[in-house]
Amino acid sequence: MSLFEAAKGLLVMLTGFRLLAYIHKDLHLAAERLVRHFHLNPASRYPQIFLDLADRVTDGQLWIMALSALFYAGARFVEAYGLWHERQWAEWFGLLTGWIYVPLELFEMARGVTWPKTVILIVNAGVAGYLSIVVYQARQRQNRPIQ
Repeated sequence: MSLFEAAKGLLVMLTGFRLLAYIHKDLHLAAERLVRHFHLNPASRYPQIFLDLADRVTDGQLWIMALSALFYAGARFVEAYGLWHERQWAEWFGLLTGWIYVPLELFEMARGVTWPKTVILIVNAGVAGYLSIVVYQARQRQNRPIQ
């Protein structure tokens, strides 16, 4: 599990650094190239939404996204370290970071229910629930007297 958390952290950190490469650059041109690379029709609905978003992103927003990615990656690395060294706090940290998304997803559901939002909420709550059970059972095993 620690290697998985470290891999997530590394992927997000690399993504954040890649975002910095687009500061003071034409993000719309890069978005067009990406749409063409995947052989999508730029005039169709979803590619057009993507291209419109690329037009509105500012350098400041890119900095915020990159710094957010760095913060998230740091949290994943801290959790990976704790899990690798079998620290109990790392299990609780993983539990907290698993449940922290559920209120955000509920807020999104309040703005409008869609099947992708519903699936994401169910999967995330399921994973967080499973982590809760694992942490609870581990704590129960630690509190049992040796026979």
